[in-house]
Amino acid sequence: MDPVELADLTDLVIRDADVVDGTGAPSYRADVAIRGGRIVSIVKEAAAAGCARPRARRELDAEGLVLSPGFIDMHAHSDLALLRDPGHSAKAAQGVTLEVIGQDGLSYAPVDDRTLAEVRRAITGWNGHGDDIDFSWRSVGEYLDRLDHGFDGRGIAVNAAYLIPQGTVRALAVGWEGRPATPRELDRMRQLVAEGLEQGAVGMSSGLTYTPGMYAEDAELTELCRVVARHGGYYCPHHRSYGAGALEAYAEMVALTRAAGCPLHLAHATMNFGPNKGRAPELLALLDDALAAGADISLDTYPYTPGCTTLVALLPSWASEGGPEKILGRLADEATAERIRHHLEVTGSDGCHGVPVEWETIEISGVSDPALAGHVGLTVAQSAARRGESCWSVARRLLVADRLGTTILQHVGHEENVRAIMRHRVHTGGSDGILQGTKPHPRAYGTFPHYLGRYVRELGVLSLEECVAHLTSRPAARLRLPDRGLVREGYRADLVLFDPATVAAGSTFEEPRALPAGIPHVLIDGRFVIEDGRRTDVLAGRTVRRTAV
Repeated sequence: MDPVELADLTDLVIRDADVVDGTGAPSYRADVAIRGGRIVSIVKEAAAAGCARPRARRELDAEGLVLSPGFIDMHAHSDLALLRDPGHSAKAAQGVTLEVIGQDGLSYAPVDDRTLAEVRRAITGWNGHGDDIDFSWRSVGEYLDRLDHGFDGRGIAVNAAYLIPQGTVRALAVGWEGRPATPRELDRMRQLVAEGLEQGAVGMSSGLTYTPGMYAEDAELTELCRVVARHGGYYCPHHRSYGAGALEAYAEMVALTRAAGCPLHLAHATMNFGPNKGRAPELLALLDDALAAGADISLDTYPYTPGCTTLVALLPSWASEGGPEKILGRLADEATAERIRHHLEVTGSDGCHGVPVEWETIEISGVSDPALAGHVGLTVAQSAARRGESCWSVARRLLVADRLGTTILQHVGHEENVRAIMRHRVHTGGSDGILQGTKPHPRAYGTFPHYLGRYVRELGVLSLEECVAHLTSRPAARLRLPDRGLVREGYRADLVLFDPATVAAGSTFEEPRALPAGIPHVLIDGRFVIEDGRRTDVLAGRTVRRTAV
């Protein structure tokens, strides 16, 4: 379309931007015109060529700024935050325009009254108690509708896609017991997964080191993945080990999904703990062999070495069987608590990925009970030393007193592994950001600018064009989004403008909620959610639902 013809209709022109379009191709200078939430014209090198330039009701001078597609967070824990916080600057300020929630096999739909109460207890450390949320939904579709009509019908801060949580499905159909599902229960789980996909979920997640999802055998997971594949979704497992058995656990997921004919997206695909130092090339070789054989695989990572989870997640699976109240009962019993300690400290708990826990690497990042705040910012070993107690005594007391709501940072990663994995051709970005706690992991507020500032500008691990492709078009392709992830005419105007010379994460381990630098403008659906570095009152986010096969 001739740019002059758009003069009276175009809402916004972004002038003289350095466009990094998400394809991985070299950047180019252009004017980009937006109307009705979509990109309607891209005029390359308009000023230099002397050609007619698009005009609009508003013009934004982007001299010195990069214009890219909005970033897609492939692993987010904003399931309640999107309903709790209209600003949601943790993600909006990073340039995130779409989050994938429902991660690690545990979230809030589909549920019944019993399961909802149990899940709320189980993941308090991820999302808070939820006492401020009206849990009026029960199905996946009702939850997505609730997001669409958030904040008096105005919407939510950023777009959201949902994964059906396999652990929640198992809790609903089977319970929290560590046993195989009966044929009737498996049929019920198949039905729940199919219904969730039909109602708009983009795939299914698992948390195979978390109860009750960990109790599912491969045959059960394969059957559910067949349902996911028939509906055009993908499987996103937090697999059975990121420690002593990491490579075997990755191979298990590759084989399982290939048997099911289901696309695989590996969640927070790291190689952590002492046994895996320097072993990222082995993981990448495994993936390359599977890709060469025709497997459909992608993965996400965050650009940091520490991990983040809940303290209760470290316990052996047998101690977590039956749900939160059963766990607390076992911790209260002296003989059983000693058995738990032995598994944690001596044999290596499966909840700690088969590696004996090193309490000096376990930092308390958040507590639900304010009376326990004195532990936050200390490792379990430091807290124990201050109190003249054993590490297990402190950890056990925290678990009981905080009703399993304690979150932790695990300092168990390896920088060489982080860099090697982020270079891979199927890599995407995911924050895995838990927003709860006094001292959350800085990845919740900093993942995307940290990629651009640290790993592109400072270290040169990725080129700018490569990195933007990892954070935009690749995840959009995994989500099967036909009009997102690229700066292209006809695509939705979910866009980020950033300064490549200054973009950086503001969040640190000392100040984890500091906002990033160098991202002055973020648009969703052509509307400014960040303008001149400040959060606007625009709520342009909606659910992005699975497209029909």
